[in-house]
Amino acid sequence: MALDMTEQPEAARYRARHERMCALGWTLLGLVLLGLSTAVGSLITGQIADEEAFLGARPCAEAEAVAEAVRGTDDCLRTIRATVRSAQDAKSGPKGANVFRVRLQAPVPTPADRPFDLRSNGDLAHLVKPGGEVEVTTWRDVQVSVRQGGTSETLPGLPDESTMYVGLTLICVWTTALAFIAAFGSARRARCHATGRPVTPRVGFGWAKGLSIVVLPMVVSYFSLTLWDAWTAAAMTVAIWALIALPATFAALRWDRDR
Repeated sequence: MALDMTEQPEAARYRARHERMCALGWTLLGLVLLGLSTAVGSLITGQIADEEAFLGARPCAEAEAVAEAVRGTDDCLRTIRATVRSAQDAKSGPKGANVFRVRLQAPVPTPADRPFDLRSNGDLAHLVKPGGEVEVTTWRDVQVSVRQGGTSETLPGLPDESTMYVGLTLICVWTTALAFIAAFGSARRARCHATGRPVTPRVGFGWAKGLSIVVLPMVVSYFSLTLWDAWTAAAMTVAIWALIALPATFAALRWDRDR
Protein backbone atom coordinates (compact mmCIF):
# COMPACT_ATOMS: atom_id res chain seq x y z
CA MET A 1 0.00 0.00 0.00
CA ALA A 2 1.36 3.44 -0.91
CA LEU A 3 2.29 5.88 1.83
CA ASP A 4 -0.04 8.74 2.73
CA MET A 5 0.79 11.66 0.43
CA THR A 6 -0.09 14.12 3.22
CA GLU A 7 2.86 13.18 5.41
CA GLN A 8 4.91 16.08 6.71
CA PRO A 9 7.90 17.22 4.58
CA GLU A 10 10.25 16.75 7.54
CA ALA A 11 9.22 13.10 7.90
CA ALA A 12 9.71 12.59 4.17
CA ARG A 13 13.20 14.11 4.32
CA TYR A 14 14.09 11.88 7.27
CA ARG A 15 12.88 8.80 5.40
CA ALA A 16 14.84 9.86 2.33
CA ARG A 17 18.04 10.27 4.37
CA HIS A 18 17.46 6.93 6.05
CA GLU A 19 16.99 5.16 2.72
CA ARG A 20 20.10 6.83 1.27
CA MET A 21 22.13 5.53 4.22
CA CYS A 22 20.65 2.09 3.70
CA ALA A 23 21.57 2.24 0.01
CA LEU A 24 25.14 3.18 0.93
CA GLY A 25 25.33 0.36 3.48
CA TRP A 26 23.99 -2.23 1.03
CA THR A 27 26.42 -1.02 -1.63
CA LEU A 28 29.41 -1.37 0.71
CA LEU A 29 28.23 -4.83 1.73
CA GLY A 30 27.84 -5.76 -1.92
CA LEU A 31 31.39 -4.64 -2.67
CA VAL A 32 32.75 -6.71 0.24
CA LEU A 33 30.79 -9.75 -0.94
CA LEU A 34 31.98 -9.16 -4.50
CA GLY A 35 35.58 -9.26 -3.29
CA LEU A 36 34.85 -12.42 -1.31
CA SER A 37 33.23 -14.00 -4.37
CA THR A 38 36.33 -13.23 -6.41
CA ALA A 39 38.65 -14.62 -3.74
CA VAL A 40 36.74 -17.88 -3.33
CA GLY A 41 36.13 -18.23 -7.06
CA SER A 42 39.85 -17.85 -7.78
CA LEU A 43 40.49 -21.07 -5.83
CA ILE A 44 38.23 -23.17 -8.05
CA THR A 45 40.67 -23.58 -10.95
CA GLY A 46 43.50 -24.78 -8.72
CA GLN A 47 41.24 -27.14 -6.79
CA ILE A 48 39.85 -28.69 -9.97
CA ALA A 49 43.37 -29.04 -11.43
CA ASP A 50 44.44 -30.93 -8.31
CA GLU A 51 41.35 -33.13 -8.52
CA GLU A 52 41.97 -33.98 -12.18
CA ALA A 53 45.63 -34.76 -11.44
CA PHE A 54 44.61 -37.03 -8.56
CA LEU A 55 41.92 -38.82 -10.58
CA GLY A 56 44.44 -39.46 -13.37
CA ALA A 57 47.24 -40.63 -11.09
CA ARG A 58 48.69 -44.12 -11.59
CA PRO A 59 50.87 -46.23 -9.32
CA CYS A 60 54.43 -44.95 -9.33
CA ALA A 61 55.96 -48.19 -10.63
CA GLU A 62 53.62 -48.17 -13.63
CA ALA A 63 54.16 -44.49 -14.31
CA GLU A 64 57.95 -44.92 -14.27
CA ALA A 65 57.78 -47.95 -16.55
CA VAL A 66 55.71 -46.07 -19.11
CA ALA A 67 57.90 -42.96 -19.16
CA GLU A 68 61.18 -43.08 -17.28
CA ALA A 69 62.25 -39.60 -18.34
CA VAL A 70 59.04 -37.84 -17.35
CA ARG A 71 59.44 -35.60 -14.36
CA GLY A 72 56.89 -35.01 -11.65
CA THR A 73 56.62 -38.55 -10.31
CA ASP A 74 55.13 -36.98 -7.19
CA ASP A 75 51.88 -37.06 -9.14
CA CYS A 76 51.86 -40.85 -9.09
CA LEU A 77 50.43 -43.01 -6.31
CA ARG A 78 53.24 -44.21 -4.07
CA THR A 79 52.84 -47.25 -1.83
CA ILE A 80 54.87 -47.18 1.39
CA ARG A 81 55.28 -50.29 3.52
CA ALA A 82 55.96 -49.53 7.15
CA THR A 83 55.67 -50.91 10.66
CA VAL A 84 53.01 -49.60 13.01
CA ARG A 85 54.47 -47.81 16.01
CA SER A 86 51.20 -47.14 17.83
CA ALA A 87 47.51 -47.73 17.21
CA GLN A 88 44.89 -46.55 19.65
CA ASP A 89 41.49 -44.92 20.02
CA ALA A 90 41.55 -41.12 20.04
CA LYS A 91 39.42 -38.01 19.68
CA SER A 92 39.59 -35.85 16.57
CA GLY A 93 38.29 -32.41 15.63
CA PRO A 94 36.48 -29.79 17.69
CA LYS A 95 33.56 -32.15 18.30
CA GLY A 96 35.80 -34.90 19.60
CA ALA A 97 34.82 -37.57 17.06
CA ASN A 98 35.97 -41.10 17.87
CA VAL A 99 38.78 -42.29 15.58
CA PHE A 100 41.43 -45.00 15.51
CA ARG A 101 44.77 -43.16 15.30
CA VAL A 102 47.78 -44.89 13.79
CA ARG A 103 51.43 -43.80 13.83
CA LEU A 104 54.14 -45.49 11.79
CA GLN A 105 57.63 -46.35 12.97
CA ALA A 106 60.39 -44.09 11.62
CA PRO A 107 61.95 -43.70 9.19
CA VAL A 108 59.13 -43.29 6.68
CA PRO A 109 58.89 -40.65 3.92
CA THR A 110 56.43 -37.80 4.13
CA PRO A 111 53.42 -37.70 4.28
CA ALA A 112 53.31 -41.21 5.78
CA ASP A 113 55.29 -39.94 8.76
CA ARG A 114 52.21 -38.10 9.99
CA PRO A 115 49.62 -39.89 12.13
CA PHE A 116 46.42 -40.80 10.30
CA ASP A 117 42.92 -41.50 11.56
CA LEU A 118 40.91 -44.58 10.62
CA ARG A 119 37.24 -45.18 11.35
CA SER A 120 36.86 -46.30 14.93
CA ASN A 121 34.38 -49.00 13.90
CA GLY A 122 36.10 -49.95 10.64
CA ASP A 123 37.65 -53.31 9.80
CA LEU A 124 41.20 -51.98 10.02
CA ALA A 125 40.58 -50.69 13.54
CA HIS A 126 40.25 -54.34 14.60
CA LEU A 127 43.21 -55.55 12.53
CA VAL A 128 45.97 -52.95 12.87
CA LYS A 129 48.19 -53.54 15.90
CA PRO A 130 51.54 -52.10 17.02
CA GLY A 131 54.38 -53.99 15.38
CA GLY A 132 52.25 -55.02 12.42
CA GLU A 133 53.01 -54.00 8.83
CA VAL A 134 50.69 -51.83 6.75
CA GLU A 135 50.78 -50.31 3.26
CA VAL A 136 50.06 -46.59 3.01
CA THR A 137 49.25 -45.10 -0.39
CA THR A 138 50.20 -41.43 -0.81
CA TRP A 139 49.84 -38.79 -3.53
CA ARG A 140 51.89 -35.61 -3.36
CA ASP A 141 51.47 -34.57 0.29
CA VAL A 142 48.19 -36.44 0.77
CA GLN A 143 47.62 -39.73 2.55
CA VAL A 144 45.21 -41.62 0.29
CA SER A 145 44.54 -45.03 1.81
CA VAL A 146 45.78 -47.70 4.21
CA ARG A 147 45.87 -51.43 3.55
CA GLN A 148 46.68 -54.47 5.63
CA GLY A 149 46.31 -57.83 3.96
CA GLY A 150 43.17 -57.75 1.87
CA THR A 151 41.50 -54.96 3.87
CA SER A 152 41.86 -51.29 2.94
CA GLU A 153 40.33 -47.98 3.97
CA THR A 154 40.29 -44.65 2.15
CA LEU A 155 41.42 -41.74 4.28
CA PRO A 156 39.59 -38.39 4.43
CA GLY A 157 40.87 -35.16 2.89
CA LEU A 158 41.37 -36.33 -0.69
CA PRO A 159 41.46 -33.68 -3.47
CA ASP A 160 37.99 -34.54 -4.75
CA GLU A 161 35.79 -31.84 -3.23
CA SER A 162 36.51 -28.91 -5.55
CA THR A 163 32.80 -28.65 -6.37
CA MET A 164 32.14 -27.43 -2.85
CA TYR A 165 34.21 -24.34 -3.68
CA VAL A 166 31.76 -23.72 -6.51
CA GLY A 167 28.93 -23.89 -3.97
CA LEU A 168 30.68 -21.38 -1.70
CA THR A 169 31.23 -19.06 -4.66
CA LEU A 170 27.56 -19.30 -5.62
CA ILE A 171 26.56 -18.37 -2.07
CA CYS A 172 28.76 -15.29 -2.28
CA VAL A 173 27.53 -14.40 -5.77
CA TRP A 174 23.88 -14.78 -4.79
CA THR A 175 24.23 -12.64 -1.67
CA THR A 176 26.21 -10.07 -3.66
CA ALA A 177 23.40 -9.79 -6.17
CA LEU A 178 20.81 -9.44 -3.41
CA ALA A 179 22.90 -6.75 -1.69
CA PHE A 180 23.05 -4.67 -4.87
CA ILE A 181 19.32 -5.22 -5.50
CA ALA A 182 18.64 -3.99 -1.97
CA ALA A 183 20.88 -0.97 -2.59
CA PHE A 184 18.95 -0.15 -5.76
CA GLY A 185 15.64 -0.51 -3.89
CA SER A 186 16.78 1.79 -1.07
CA ALA A 187 18.00 4.40 -3.55
CA ARG A 188 14.68 4.22 -5.40
CA ARG A 189 12.70 4.64 -2.17
CA ALA A 190 14.89 7.60 -1.22
CA ARG A 191 14.02 9.32 -4.50
CA CYS A 192 10.34 8.56 -3.98
CA HIS A 193 10.34 10.06 -0.49
CA ALA A 194 12.26 13.12 -1.70
CA THR A 195 9.78 13.79 -4.55
CA GLY A 196 6.62 12.80 -2.70
CA ARG A 197 5.82 9.85 -4.93
CA PRO A 198 4.18 6.65 -3.60
CA VAL A 199 6.59 4.09 -2.18
CA THR A 200 6.28 0.36 -2.75
CA PRO A 201 6.90 -1.59 0.50
CA ARG A 202 10.06 -3.60 0.88
CA VAL A 203 10.12 -7.24 -0.16
CA GLY A 204 9.90 -9.57 2.82
CA PHE A 205 12.95 -11.74 3.31
CA GLY A 206 12.78 -13.93 6.40
CA TRP A 207 14.80 -16.87 7.68
CA ALA A 208 13.47 -19.34 5.13
CA LYS A 209 14.84 -17.38 2.18
CA GLY A 210 18.08 -16.60 3.97
CA LEU A 211 18.61 -20.27 4.75
CA SER A 212 17.88 -21.29 1.16
CA ILE A 213 20.64 -18.97 -0.08
CA VAL A 214 23.17 -20.92 1.98
CA VAL A 215 21.73 -24.42 1.82
CA LEU A 216 20.71 -24.68 -1.84
CA PRO A 217 24.14 -24.16 -3.45
CA MET A 218 25.82 -26.57 -1.04
CA VAL A 219 23.18 -29.26 -1.57
CA VAL A 220 23.48 -28.91 -5.34
CA SER A 221 27.29 -29.01 -5.05
CA TYR A 222 27.20 -32.21 -3.02
CA PHE A 223 24.70 -33.75 -5.46
CA SER A 224 26.93 -32.89 -8.42
CA LEU A 225 30.01 -34.11 -6.56
CA THR A 226 28.49 -37.59 -6.26
CA LEU A 227 27.65 -37.83 -9.98
CA TRP A 228 30.45 -36.03 -11.85
CA ASP A 229 34.10 -35.08 -11.51
CA ALA A 230 36.13 -31.89 -11.86
CA TRP A 231 34.93 -29.35 -14.43
CA THR A 232 31.82 -31.36 -15.31
CA ALA A 233 30.69 -31.28 -11.68
CA ALA A 234 31.45 -27.55 -11.45
CA ALA A 235 29.49 -26.77 -14.62
CA MET A 236 26.54 -28.93 -13.57
CA THR A 237 26.50 -27.27 -10.15
CA VAL A 238 26.14 -23.85 -11.76
CA ALA A 239 23.55 -25.10 -14.27
CA ILE A 240 21.36 -26.90 -11.71
CA TRP A 241 21.64 -24.03 -9.25
CA ALA A 242 20.62 -21.52 -11.93
CA LEU A 243 17.61 -23.62 -12.94
CA ILE A 244 16.45 -23.65 -9.32
CA ALA A 245 17.66 -20.41 -7.78
CA LEU A 246 16.84 -17.86 -10.46
CA PRO A 247 13.16 -18.86 -10.96
CA ALA A 248 12.75 -19.28 -7.18
CA THR A 249 14.15 -15.80 -6.51
CA PHE A 250 11.94 -14.23 -9.18
CA ALA A 251 8.88 -16.05 -7.85
CA ALA A 252 9.65 -14.89 -4.30
CA LEU A 253 9.92 -11.28 -5.41
CA ARG A 254 6.64 -11.49 -7.30
CA TRP A 255 4.90 -13.28 -4.45
CA ASP A 256 5.76 -10.59 -1.90
CA ARG A 257 4.83 -7.69 -4.15
CA ASP A 258 1.64 -5.87 -3.23
CA ARG A 259 -1.21 -6.31 -5.68
